[in-house]
Formats: sequence, C-alpha cells, structure tokens
Amino acid sequence: MTKRPRPFSQVDVFTATPYLGNPLAVVLDGSGLTDQAMQRFAQWTHLSETTFILPPTQTGAHYRLRIFTPGGELPFAGHPTLGSCHAWLEQQSRQAPKLESDPGFVPGLSDAQMIVQECAVGLVRIRRAGHQLAFAAPALVRSAPEASLLTRVLQALGVHPEQVKASQLLCNGPTFLGLLLDSPETVLNMQPDHQALRAINHKVGVAAAYETVDQPLLVARSSREARAFDRHGADSPQLAQADLEVRAFVAPAGVDEDPVTGSLNASLAQWLMTDGLMPERYVAAQGACLGRAGRVYLERDAAGQVWVAGQCVTCIEGRVQL
Repeated sequence: MTKRPRPFSQVDVFTATPYLGNPLAVVLDGSGLTDQAMQRFAQWTHLSETTFILPPTQTGAHYRLRIFTPGGELPFAGHPTLGSCHAWLEQQSRQAPKLESDPGFVPGLSDAQMIVQECAVGLVRIRRAGHQLAFAAPALVRSAPEASLLTRVLQALGVHPEQVKASQLLCNGPTFLGLLLDSPETVLNMQPDHQALRAINHKVGVAAAYETVDQPLLVARSSREARAFDRHGADSPQLAQADLEVRAFVAPAGVDEDPVTGSLNASLAQWLMTDGLMPERYVAAQGACLGRAGRVYLERDAAGQVWVAGQCVTCIEGRVQL
C-alpha cells in the first residue's frame, strides 16, 4: 500500500488546559489502512489510545471509529470517543457542507446537538453542551470477581482486604476489575507492583469518595495535584473540586497507568450510582499521580442513562504519512 499524507490531530481530553489531561492521537482519514498499519502506528505513538476515523457503515452514524492501544484494538473507550469527536467536529467546521449524496451526510449537522459514533460496541451518542462533550455510557455488564483474582490484585496493589469497601468486574467494552477503597489517600498513595499486574493481565480501576463536596481538599490530593499543576503556571484555570478520586492500571493495553479513563469512569458511575454508593451527579478526578489534573463529569438522567462529559483541547494539528 502506498503511503500518503493524512490529516492528524493530537487532542488532550478531560481538560481545558493543554497537557493536563489524557492525550489522544487521531488520524482523521483512516480509509484504506490495514489492521496491521493501524496497530503499528498505535505502537509508534505509544499513547494509551490512537484512533482512526472512517466512513460510517450504519444508518444514522456520522462516522466510524476504530480504537487501538499499543497492545491491541478496543471495542470502545471513553477518552478516544470524546477526543475523536472533538477532532472530527473541528475538521467539519473547516470543510464545505456535505452533499446529500455523501455517505456521511446527516441533515442539519451544523445545528445538531447530538453526534452518533459507530464503533465495535455499536452506536454511541455524543452530545454537545457548552464547552463540554458527553457520551452516553454503553450498557454495563457486571459481576462479582473471583476471590483468587481479587487476592492477587490486592497483593500487586499493596492494598489490604479491609481497605476494600466493594468490588465488581465491570465490562462496557473494556473489562476492569473495579475496586471502591476506603479513602482517597489510599488511592493516591498507592505504589503498585506493575510487573505483578502485567503477569495478572487484567485491567484494574480503583476509586474512593471524598466525604462531602463542601469539605476542603484532603492533604494527600491537594499536595500531589499542587505539585503537578504548579508546573504549568499561575494561568491554569481553577480545577473543579472532585467527589471521587480514580486511578486506572492498564497493563494489558501496554501502558502501566492511564491518565484519565472515560470507559472506566462510565462503568464506575453505572455501578456506584445503581448501588447507592455515589450520587446521580458527581465529578471524578484522575491523573494526579502522573502529573495530570483530569476532570470527568458524570450524570444519570431521568431515563437512567449515564452521561460521561469532559472538555477537550487540540494540542497538535498537521498531517501524518500513513
């Protein structure tokens, strides 16, 4: 296959400030690329995810998305969904309006408040609300983890069983072992054995709730985030105060820890809201231990649909030879 220049963006997701969120590589024209070529490029970028936008094949979809980690393809992921939609919308704003004969044409696109993404889990709705994009969380399948898996993971994390308030296997495309821990300090001070986690070969998401929205930030979180955030200067905007602290360990994807994880936050929200462990609207913080300051906005509407929202900012635009 002859390589050619293709439009490319690198987007920071779940932040309004460049370089404080989770970066995403977006190839805005993936037409004609083989699976091997996509995987090779994803390994080269070495970001947690790299996406390729393609013409839709399902009625009602604006575009089709394929999502690759350095270790393989994902059926769905949250920060690639928002970041790719952000890059696609920017591209659409630069192009002439589509004709009705074009396969991706959707009437009223310029005024649309809802974008529909096609990916391996099906059609995912994305809505625009001010400066944020929000995706409708795919259906969650959850179950109790096996005791042997839980024991091995806790040993690798350095967490005592009495520090675990609840646990579930969570699947909305990717599968995570979700752990609700006793305190944000436990989450932030954790120093996992990543080699042991790689041997277990299972994605793990850990979270802990702050006591109330109105209380001052806890020392563990504020000190870590201050060290990360102060490096970016006094012009950085005020962070939204978080209700939940989250970390994601994703060895099967070829990355030790993911900075900010939309799919994990989606499944955590569906689990924790349903079981009454978190309110129907809250803010999650993720990335402090990696020098990031991601914010994910979770909300369950009157119909029971969980929406996962955040801001995106483009950091790099250009062309890539693929």
